[in-house]
Amino acid sequence: MLKNTFKILGLGSALSLAAGPALAEVSPETAYVFNTFLFLVCGFLVMFMAAGFAMLESGMVRSKNVATICLKNISLFSIAGLMYWLVGYNLMYGIEEGGYIGELFSIWSADDSAIAGEAPDFSGGYAAGSDWYFQMVFCATTASIVSGTIAERMKLWPFLIFTLFLTGFIYPIVGSWEWGTGWLDAMGFSDFAGSTLVHSTGGWAALAGAIVLGARAGKYGPNGEVTPIPGSSMPLATLGTFVLWLGWFGFNGGSQLALGSGADAAAISNIFINTNMAAAAGVVAAMIASNALYGKIDLTMALNGAIGGLVSITAEPLTPSIPAAAFIGAVGGVLVVLAVPLLDKMKVDDVVGAIPAHLVCGIWGTMIVPLTNGDASYGVQAIGVISVGIFTMVASGILWSALKATVGIRVEDDGELLGLDKSELGIEAYPEFSRT
Repeated sequence: MLKNTFKILGLGSALSLAAGPALAEVSPETAYVFNTFLFLVCGFLVMFMAAGFAMLESGMVRSKNVATICLKNISLFSIAGLMYWLVGYNLMYGIEEGGYIGELFSIWSADDSAIAGEAPDFSGGYAAGSDWYFQMVFCATTASIVSGTIAERMKLWPFLIFTLFLTGFIYPIVGSWEWGTGWLDAMGFSDFAGSTLVHSTGGWAALAGAIVLGARAGKYGPNGEVTPIPGSSMPLATLGTFVLWLGWFGFNGGSQLALGSGADAAAISNIFINTNMAAAAGVVAAMIASNALYGKIDLTMALNGAIGGLVSITAEPLTPSIPAAAFIGAVGGVLVVLAVPLLDKMKVDDVVGAIPAHLVCGIWGTMIVPLTNGDASYGVQAIGVISVGIFTMVASGILWSALKATVGIRVEDDGELLGLDKSELGIEAYPEFSRT
């Protein structure tokens, strides 16, 4: 089974409406329409997050690298779509219950034959294509996390090759372990919308890439000094964060997987509220923490505080109360601020702060699930976090190292100094800046 049957039919909501008047059940066809609608609408909200990542990363890199980061973002989304169709979806959802890997090299195709003919059967719960589209944009999000971390010194084509393997194989395998009813799901691991499966997977892949690639020239001095490298546009980075915030409602809300009942509608409403409160608390907590640590409020910390809060609540956005959701998001915002100097001490150069926001907060959000969800356990959550981390780091490390040893992954020193827009693309995002 690709999904939890009760969720598909709109009967598995954590909310109870028993105290209210009896509600008439909708027809299977009506539930089918609403469930399909949910997947499509939430899917294009998640797709809009690709624009958010492009804006955020464009604002956080220097102007001489903006065109390159824009190209990386639109190309990675395209590669993710193709690879998830060619191998990813069936690898992720063609797995036996309790298994470890799904169908290899199996092309997905929509099968809606059950609703055709004189006696249509709507028991499948939704149109096959709507589910594929919703799952595909999640896959693309994983790759978006990587691009910002390794910006400003990574060659374009090796990055795209890595993206091909990440979206076609690494992410689908990890996703199959839980969402595809694999071995983690059988153990009781809980990750509602992907704090670990999406965000930590992307974070681990980004961390492996940053280690193998090395830091930008001039970022770290011989005695451990850290040289700040400001981005090109804080307004653009802020706008990108707002776009990501908006898209996250599709990310978390759509993961309810059903809109076929009043209970599902109420559940999605609560998910929206908890998602928003976690992000808001993450911003405020990051502002307070950065002011305490540095004596001034850092805008980039506040932006990543929002993302850290969103990532933190993604593992379980339904069961927390509003105060609990705010607490989870606030801790995420603080973790972002604390993780940045820790990475600098290890000389891991993360241009946009994706590792603190997605990896660190993804771990936190996954591990705190049992606080509000009694069906989850801390031990099983830890097993999920560790297993995903080991698999992704090993697989990504091998890929990054192989690319480094063969085609090379880092631009030449002169190319990095000149900027990747000129050295890699031959086109600039802001050509008027270089005119004399």
